[in-house]
Amino acid sequence: MSAAGATRTGQDQSGQGFDLQTVESVHVWLLSLDEAAVSRVPAPDVWSPKQVLGHLVDSAANNHARWARMVTEDGLPFPTWDQKAWNAVQDWQGEPWTDIVALWAAYNRHLARFQTLLPDSALGHRARVGTLGGGEPMTLAELLAHYARHLHLHLGQIRERVVP
Repeated sequence: MSAAGATRTGQDQSGQGFDLQTVESVHVWLLSLDEAAVSRVPAPDVWSPKQVLGHLVDSAANNHARWARMVTEDGLPFPTWDQKAWNAVQDWQGEPWTDIVALWAAYNRHLARFQTLLPDSALGHRARVGTLGGGEPMTLAELLAHYARHLHLHLGQIRERVVP
């Protein structure tokens, strides 16, 4: 696989990928989790697995907009978002687990397919994303790899928080 291909599928340097196969296997695992286990808030100011997955839905929405715009535009500024406020106002904790999982899976299936359609010519387009990357411009290829790292980081948090 070429370097562009590895980047296009969101594979980061650790080898953690983001592709349709990853989305499907994570989807099956998420559906196997018990509502009570995913609803448990481990400590004050620590998100439950439901809230973590809700955050990943928000991340998918933000990254979708970034990737789509970066295909045709270079040098864009993107804001970061107030993650705690978004999580609270959407009440991910009060949402049924199966609904959050369905939304996460559908959005990430789309992103997994979409990233394969990105033209090579756009992978070098740059954008500044708030403080991400130290506030320096990042290429679309770098944002794809960041999405994979971010996804796996938070899936790891869910794994840790559902263990009895």
